[in-house]
Amino acid sequence: MSTGGNRAVRLISWGGPPVLTEVPRPVPTGEEVLVRVEAAGLCRSDLHVIDAPPGALPYRTPFTLGHEVAGRVAERGGRATGPAVGERVVVYGPWGCGTCARCTSGAENYCDRRPALDGERAGTGVGLGRDGGMADVLLVPSGRLLVQVGDLPAIQAAPLTDAGLTAYHAVNTVGRSLLDGGSVVVLGVGGLGHLAVQILRATTTARVLAVDVRQQALALADECGAHFGTLLRPDTAEVLRGRTGGSGADAVLDFVGSPSSLECAIGALRAGGELAVVGSGGGEVAVRKPGALPPGTRISLPFWGTLPELERVVALAREGTLRVEAEQFALSRATEVIERLRSGAVRGRAVLVPD
Repeated sequence: MSTGGNRAVRLISWGGPPVLTEVPRPVPTGEEVLVRVEAAGLCRSDLHVIDAPPGALPYRTPFTLGHEVAGRVAERGGRATGPAVGERVVVYGPWGCGTCARCTSGAENYCDRRPALDGERAGTGVGLGRDGGMADVLLVPSGRLLVQVGDLPAIQAAPLTDAGLTAYHAVNTVGRSLLDGGSVVVLGVGGLGHLAVQILRATTTARVLAVDVRQQALALADECGAHFGTLLRPDTAEVLRGRTGGSGADAVLDFVGSPSSLECAIGALRAGGELAVVGSGGGEVAVRKPGALPPGTRISLPFWGTLPELERVVALAREGTLRVEAEQFALSRATEVIERLRSGAVRGRAVLVPD
């Protein structure tokens, strides 16, 4: 059922460009909640989805893009819980089954039995195989997936649901290595990396070393509180080791995940250190003994974050500790903005706003 129109940026088929089109406006039933979108973030994960060949991802087309969403509750189904109509919210992106042990603890990002549609795998969440928030409205399966943001501006709030949450979860993942200070390398100071620098400064006493291929990204890292920044070059790992007294970094957060960034990460890591690979840049790490990895290395592949972590990220933003560097664009310019992101011309996070 539907009432009225709903513009949406949809991936119609694999290999084709996203299209801004009109789709039916959904009507929530049961536990569902309809959110009027105020802002939707755009990131490189969207590029990975857009560029994926047929069969590479467990999704089926068509679906609406957009996994970072802020808005206002517009309508609720008869059994809906959570924020009331009129409340401003962000949408927790990983949509799990809601009933397994991980989901009930708030870790739907690691759901044991992700729900399927019509017997097929339905994707990993909002905008990733399920209709997302690059639209006028978004139908959310349950009010449990909404976090209130009060008067936090929408363009600040939307990126918190991935860029902020994933960065926070990654920092938590390596946190045990930073309990006594130490040093941490942030590889890639884009949408996620610039928030990781702020989160590290707010929640740890570690020395933060930032690396990027762009000078403007290093300037952003400096604004966010990094203690040191350097361009990615063949000798960068050696430079970083020099900044840690020769021993190497206690932890490396790689928000790029490319062959060159992973090579730098391994070269800069301390024995017994932690490597969190967050980016999906196509790089690989060979795990063997002996090998290139320092002895005692712990490797993790953080994915999104938990619902309690999103609540903490929102709290940091509302108190002014966490600020998103965002560029705002009209939803109607989505295709243009996607190409800007692809070329590396976006500083921080690109955010689309319905116009």
